[in-house]
Amino acid sequence: MNNPIMIACAHGTSSAQGAAEVNALRAGIAALRPGLDVREAYVDVQQPDLVDVVAGLPEGAEAVVVPLLLSVGYHVKVDIARAVKSRPGSLAASPLGPDPRLAALLDQRLREAGVTDRDLIVLAAAGSSNPNAAISVEELLGQLRELRSNRIVAAYGASAKPSVPDAVAMLREEAAGGAGAGESAGAVDLGGRVVIASYLLAPGFFHDQLGKAGADLVTEPLLPSPVLAEIALDRYDVAVAGGH
Repeated sequence: MNNPIMIACAHGTSSAQGAAEVNALRAGIAALRPGLDVREAYVDVQQPDLVDVVAGLPEGAEAVVVPLLLSVGYHVKVDIARAVKSRPGSLAASPLGPDPRLAALLDQRLREAGVTDRDLIVLAAAGSSNPNAAISVEELLGQLRELRSNRIVAAYGASAKPSVPDAVAMLREEAAGGAGAGESAGAVDLGGRVVIASYLLAPGFFHDQLGKAGADLVTEPLLPSPVLAEIALDRYDVAVAGGH
């Protein structure tokens, strides 16, 4: 019996570097699972569009759409769900996040950037109008807090609050010993930098915006890392085993 086709579906980006990173992720997935048919699709900006990829599947072929996305939001709940519903024999897997391995990767990016225990951290996600996305980010935030003693708050690039600039300003006030400091700051040693931890898959519009949010430092996105390919295959396997 042939394995279902994996449709590795990303958001899409106008950034050449971001697109290259996502293409490399798909290549990494295929390298880890020789013989698996891994196909390209997007829900926005780039082609081929997910709906067209699903419609163009070989007759009788089964497929699993794996969202190369970090949380459950509109694209997962609406775009991907709609595409899967249109094609009998196709399934939707869970997105890549939250996952403890992503928290560990964020911790690695923070260490690579020289972040110390004195620094205050904004965990910056893209944001979504779907409240499930914020729940996913909060779960990831809890996982990251288990790895680091820093004061860490979540913030969003769009469609959810607080915004990344607002969160940076709040932590800046705390670091200066202002009105937001004290007990709410988690008894941190004030005076550190304000750092944005980029909870984004690859370079692109949202990552560029982080550099304008007023922080002292912005970490690199999650890619490149082999961890993302491993998680994507885990999501695929769970979907195939569960048949949902």
